[in-house]
Amino acid sequence: MTENEDVLVSVRNGVGILTLNRPKAINSLNDAMVEGMSEALHAWENDGSVHTVLLTGSGERGLCAGGDVVALYHSARDGGADARRFWYDEYLLNAYIGSYPKPYVALMDGIVMGGGVGVAAHGTVRVATDTTKMAMPEVGIGFIPDVGGTYLLSRAPGRLGLHAALTGAPFSGADAIAMGFADHYVPHDKLAAFTESVVADGVENALATYAVEPPASPLLQERGWIDECYAGDTVADIVTALRGQGAAAEKAADLIATRSPIALAVTLEAVRRAAKLETLEDVLRQEYRTSCASVKSHDFVEGIRAQLVDKDRNPQWSPASIDAVTPADVEAYFVPAEPDLTFQEESK
Repeated sequence: MTENEDVLVSVRNGVGILTLNRPKAINSLNDAMVEGMSEALHAWENDGSVHTVLLTGSGERGLCAGGDVVALYHSARDGGADARRFWYDEYLLNAYIGSYPKPYVALMDGIVMGGGVGVAAHGTVRVATDTTKMAMPEVGIGFIPDVGGTYLLSRAPGRLGLHAALTGAPFSGADAIAMGFADHYVPHDKLAAFTESVVADGVENALATYAVEPPASPLLQERGWIDECYAGDTVADIVTALRGQGAAAEKAADLIATRSPIALAVTLEAVRRAAKLETLEDVLRQEYRTSCASVKSHDFVEGIRAQLVDKDRNPQWSPASIDAVTPADVEAYFVPAEPDLTFQEESK
């Protein structure tokens, strides 16, 4: 098993440990990390001496802030081939984690966003903490939630998933559990002891010792207006419904108003379509299509430029308003990719 410095791979007492190791970038995923994780997981699947996998991240800031979007920006400006290849491999990894035959423990501490959700939230034992700051913030850069995110968002209680997807706003560890993105709550200051307990005593004993009842989910408490307002047919309908519904709803409307109009319209449709797709693989295939369409779009390059390259925080979206987005604009994001995403079992 080869090791690269961006992912540390080790085995302790039958526990395969994957440590995302780009702390200065909050462990943002690159090609080498996706490849390293996939290689280690495949080796461990057939290794009888490894009974559990544990995913963690280096540094104090979080598990993983997402994919390396600046690299994706440069790829998009160069035709998008590298971005499409990265997503293809990343989504295969997400699906593999979702069906992994051994316990896969993800420590979702600190920032867990975008691609970080993809390598953590499809695992079997998903641990949130009091410092967890989770989000699918893609609409802020003209992109569409991916990495199986729309699978989870579409299955959250009521319309909480649409609220998270269209605002891109972060939510807490307690919210993550309420929304189906996590299972267990371990206080941040107990995480190191929890990890040692997983290695020494196994997952069940570690959970019994260190997992506690999560606090009430703030988002769940807001479900009344969220379910009502996000029932609208279009993004414009949703924003109109949010206006005048109180401070929290106004804040959501203000946030949505800053996002890419085309990304919002496609995201609304993507989450609704994902709800009707049966498997994580089916949803990842749809997400691969929306990602491949995004990489050719104006807003993906412009959104990353404004947020992360020039950092002027002033993206010039095209179309400029949600009313200017047509059904044909949205539908173009769902056409099959060339080549489309396929999984191993389909090609056997």
